[in-house]
Amino acid sequence: MEKIDTINLVKRFKDDCKLRDMTDESIRNYMSELKIFCNYLQKNKINILQIGNESLEDFLKYLKEERGNSQRRIEHYFTALSSFYDFLTYKGYVSKNIILPFRKRYIRRYKKNSTPAVRKLISVEEMSHFINSIIPMRPKAIAILLAKTGIRRGELLKIELRDINFNEKSITLKPFHKRSNRTVFFDEETEIILKKWLKRREKLVNNGVTSLFVNDYGRSIGRNSVYEDIVKWAKKLGYYDPNSDRLEDHFSCHNFRHFYTTHLLRNGMPREYVKELRGDIRGEAIDIYHHIDKKDMKKAYLSAVPKFNVV
Repeated sequence: MEKIDTINLVKRFKDDCKLRDMTDESIRNYMSELKIFCNYLQKNKINILQIGNESLEDFLKYLKEERGNSQRRIEHYFTALSSFYDFLTYKGYVSKNIILPFRKRYIRRYKKNSTPAVRKLISVEEMSHFINSIIPMRPKAIAILLAKTGIRRGELLKIELRDINFNEKSITLKPFHKRSNRTVFFDEETEIILKKWLKRREKLVNNGVTSLFVNDYGRSIGRNSVYEDIVKWAKKLGYYDPNSDRLEDHFSCHNFRHFYTTHLLRNGMPREYVKELRGDIRGEAIDIYHHIDKKDMKKAYLSAVPKFNVV
């Protein structure tokens, strides 16, 4: 099969993922893993619609021996492949999803009832040390905003200048299918760092760019830039071990959400306020009718949010 046919199949699969309301991050991960798979097939002259068990075994060896992927990473590859071949089966391109029996035989899957991996949780003192150790203003502003609001990386990237209300010390986030409440608050420490970043941003930004965070050329930054801004300093401080596959030895963007939630609860903030600020999807119909007073929630937030003595 010509390369263009494979490209079209992957593109149609991507459109199908969007139609099924998969998250942008999940789609991006699937596309990345499928790209490596397709390149492997092309290099070995294997037809994507006629792949057999032997080719899958060889691909598994390639992931383990040549790419050095961990077991969990390999699971992610075959989850993406299974979803892709499920799509091909549904559309009639293939007669069955060959990945399903292969996964059952060769891929050790983490059981739902097994003990989940625990994300690294750092103390307030450690977070203070982390943020105050960061010298460049952009990663410092990113770190304190993540720690003080608990927002996701994708939500942070979509923040525009007009979304920030310094008078109310609040940010209105863009609509996101995983989020109910779109208003988050910040405190005086965050305001100090954000305003320092905005002064730096004025010297960088190009006309028409409204994103809060930009690169040195004045253009909006992407997911990798946020990740690198955080992980670079996490490694320097020993919070992230690049030689370990264990989740608890890593510290990246999502750890801030874990930190935010845990320490607000530990500081006595009512659980329903924490859930609201996190933007958790309301699980029961009655939740829709449960109206939270935002003034009370903001007061509780300012009382409970950890302080870092920022410099």
